[in-house]
Parts: sequence; C-alpha cells; structure tokens
Amino acid sequence: MQKNTPPRSTIRLTRRGRIALVATGAVVVGTAVAVPLLTLAPEEDGRPTTLVIPEGWRASQVYAAVDKALALPAGSTKKSLAKAALKLPNDAEGNPEGYLFPATYPLQEKVTPEKLLALMVDTANEKFNGAPIAAGAQRNAMNVYQAVTIASIVQAEAATRADMGKVARVIFNRLERGMPLQMDSTLNYALNRSTLRTTAGDTRLDSPYNSYQRMGLPPTPIDNPGEEAMRAAVNPPPGDWLYFVTVKPGDTRFTADYREHTRNVAEFNAHRKSTAERP
Repeated sequence: MQKNTPPRSTIRLTRRGRIALVATGAVVVGTAVAVPLLTLAPEEDGRPTTLVIPEGWRASQVYAAVDKALALPAGSTKKSLAKAALKLPNDAEGNPEGYLFPATYPLQEKVTPEKLLALMVDTANEKFNGAPIAAGAQRNAMNVYQAVTIASIVQAEAATRADMGKVARVIFNRLERGMPLQMDSTLNYALNRSTLRTTAGDTRLDSPYNSYQRMGLPPTPIDNPGEEAMRAAVNPPPGDWLYFVTVKPGDTRFTADYREHTRNVAEFNAHRKSTAERP
C-alpha cells in the first residue's frame, strides 16, 4: 500500500519524459510472473497457428511466450533483440517495453522471433502514432513515449476498464502538484512480481523504477498497454481526484480528500485481513 506525501511545487514535463506525479492506490494483480501460452486454432500436427499477447503483459512475458510458441530454448527471443532492428522511438533506447502491442499474431511456418517482435512494434507504432493518440499526447504537452509510459501504469493500476480514465486523471492532477508517484506497480516491475502488498523495505529499493524514492515517471513503460489504456492516458475525464484505492473487487474509490482516502485505505486493510483469516 502506498504512503502519501503532501503536495509540493509543480514540476513540468521534461524533454526526456521524467514527469513528477503520484497516484495512490492498490495495485491490481493483473500481470502474473508465470507465462501461460495463449493460442488459437492449432494445426493438425499440434503446432499453434496464432499467439495471443494479452494487455498488460511485460516484455519478459512476451519473450517467454514467443520462445514457447516457436519451441525455442528459453531466452532465445530476448537474445534476438540485437538483430531485430525494431522501429522504436529514440526515448526507448532500444528497449521495446510498451511497444509489444497486445494482439493476436499469426505463427507462419517460417516465422522467427525477430519477425514477430517487429510485427508487434510495427502494430504499436501504427496505433500510437496516428490520430487520436498522437494528437492527444500533444494536446497534453507530452510526446507519445510519455503517453505510452502513463498508459502502462494505467493498465497496471486500474481495477477495471471503467476505472482507467479516472486513474489517468489522478496522474495528471498529481503531475500538476509535483508529487512523487509512489505506486506499487513500478516497484513490482523492478522486482519482477505482482502483489498487493508493498513493505517498507520494498520502498527503499535502489532502482529507477522505485517511485517512492524517485520523482517522475519510470525510465520506461512497465508493461505493454492496450488501446483503452492509451486512450485514457491522452484523454482522461475531468475530475479533482488525487487518491484511489481498490478496497475490494469492484469497489475502487477515488477522492481528492486525504482523510477520506486514509479511511478507504484502512477499510482495504481490514478487508484484506478478514479475507486472509477465512478458512
């Protein structure tokens, strides 16, 4: 569970996309570390003909799924990055996290990891660089890579698709107030895990993804967001929310009042404790 800090002076967007913001709330367990392979329509010989990449998967999960789909040794797809010649934005510095677009991809007979990764990145560029995403990013005084990074956090934090816009609005409201991010989802990414529980020790982790210790966005996206998360990131609804917490499934509470948020967090902790104590 995130801790909170009082508002500080406003911090503006920077050229490298380091923006200061905070969205305080529970993290939805949406990205499992284990990597299932989702396939459709297998051929008669049992080889899958398609690979489904779900919204919110991390690059590491995508690599493992491609390895399994193509019957390659573990680590093969990640090693292929060096020769994949992916068309990534300069800010990505060669890291495709955020640009392995979630979709269903064909597994043709002679497909390679390089071709699959290139198709995912090309699909992301097609989705992200056209209207309305690119125009929405510009309207909010950020570049597309910043929008993808925000969308990846929205994808990880929102309990439901209906909550995505509100989570994005919390981000922008906090951005204006110059507060640290303090989100568990960025710590989970650094630790390669998914959990609702963040300890005090976790918040002291020495990592650029530790948004408890460091101001601004993480250096890269933290997963590969889908179209709805991207739309939320560039066109959030109006609202004054500064905090949110998912008290229990289907009950995410957004508020601008810190005391109300504290009560919501207490209710979340009580619900979690009572659930854990059930036989």
